[in-house]
Amino acid sequence: MSSLSFPFSSCALRSLQLEAEELERWEIRKKIGRVALRPSLNIQHPAEAKAPQQPPCLCTDPIFHEALFNGNLASLKGYLGAECSTNLLIPSRNHDMRWSSQQTGIWSLTYEEEFTCPLYVTASRGYTDCLQLLLKKGADVDFAPSGETALHGACENGQKESVRVLLSYGANSNAESQEGLFPLHHCKTPESYHCAKLLLQYGAYINRQTEDEGFTPLHVAARHGLLEHVDLYLRHGATIDKRDVQGETPLIVACTQPQSPPELERYYRVCQRLIQGGANIKARDNDQQSPLHLACKSANPHVVELLLEQGAEVNTMSYSGNTAMQNILQVTSYKLQNQPELIVRALLNHGAVRVWPGALIKVLRYCCSSPRTVEVLLNTYSKLRGTEDWAEAVPEDVQWKHPEFFQSVFLLSRSPRSLQHLCRCTLRFHLEGRLAQTLPILPLPPPLLQFLQLRFEGILY
Repeated sequence: MSSLSFPFSSCALRSLQLEAEELERWEIRKKIGRVALRPSLNIQHPAEAKAPQQPPCLCTDPIFHEALFNGNLASLKGYLGAECSTNLLIPSRNHDMRWSSQQTGIWSLTYEEEFTCPLYVTASRGYTDCLQLLLKKGADVDFAPSGETALHGACENGQKESVRVLLSYGANSNAESQEGLFPLHHCKTPESYHCAKLLLQYGAYINRQTEDEGFTPLHVAARHGLLEHVDLYLRHGATIDKRDVQGETPLIVACTQPQSPPELERYYRVCQRLIQGGANIKARDNDQQSPLHLACKSANPHVVELLLEQGAEVNTMSYSGNTAMQNILQVTSYKLQNQPELIVRALLNHGAVRVWPGALIKVLRYCCSSPRTVEVLLNTYSKLRGTEDWAEAVPEDVQWKHPEFFQSVFLLSRSPRSLQHLCRCTLRFHLEGRLAQTLPILPLPPPLLQFLQLRFEGILY
């Protein structure tokens, strides 16, 4: 059988491809040259000082690495006093793994090797004394063997003093990394606020977008729930409704993020600031999802209330045909700590279309772990007949945890609703479409007003 017709498997073809890539990497390393840094062997002759600049050498000296990664200034001075180059390549590993043979013929998963430089190491770790020493010795402030400059690393780790030093030595505040990111896009933690402030003072572009996602710095700040960053960018003229490749505005991005209970208030304040800055609450992404759709998916009651108060459209559908109500009901069972029942009640009080009665058994099946969600949904119907299937839809352990409530639910198949509840339904029906605006201005005592707004009582009657 000829080589052209040999039936290689996909795994064999992949192995051959990886081997070719490995050989290519070794050829590149040969060209760079594996030169260990030795003080006694790196003293330049005066006649060589005017020679053309040589390509950066790869340093594998463990003693130099120890001084560099631990910020040992005295040790670093001893090495750099020998007039050696400061623009060295330092081997490092990232968190990604790949299949590699390492020229042994045995394939194994190993961490991908990358290259960094002394300036990046010291800047990202906040060793400002070592950083200044390297810069005084002639280190290239924008040297980026890993695809990112030292300024990127300092911003990513929130090292404001490193950022200050680098910028004072002429670092490019708009340097683009190999992945199409700019230093401002690396300001993703609360500690990086002062880094972002310094970058803007040194001319960083506020509306530059990343190459792949199309994120602006405002998108990044919104995604990470950074209120101070959002406020800073808006004060510096950030475009409030700039869209990324998914058609998402910063407000949509903030609403999209999964949020644990401790994070709800933080993201609420970010959304509030964006809306104050003029963000469009009716904007849609490429899937026709509005901020309200996505706030319901992330189950943030405060943001949902905010959007509804600002006039968000409650019954619009996404491309998948989902409304905001459907989104929250789909995540209720695993967002219990976020109090999804508050979102369901808010949607109903702002005119959300009720669940079709024939689908209520599905609500019982998938939302029974949140009795209040079931309660508020069932309290929007004046006439409702349960069936024996309802009891079978609720697991016994859930019924055991909330016996009084589910007993009242199952009794709906044998008894009518109370006159008090029927009066509530009649008034709500009469005010349909203007319920949220009208109820608060009616001269009603607070308990009665709360009852009309579907107050939680833990029982149906």
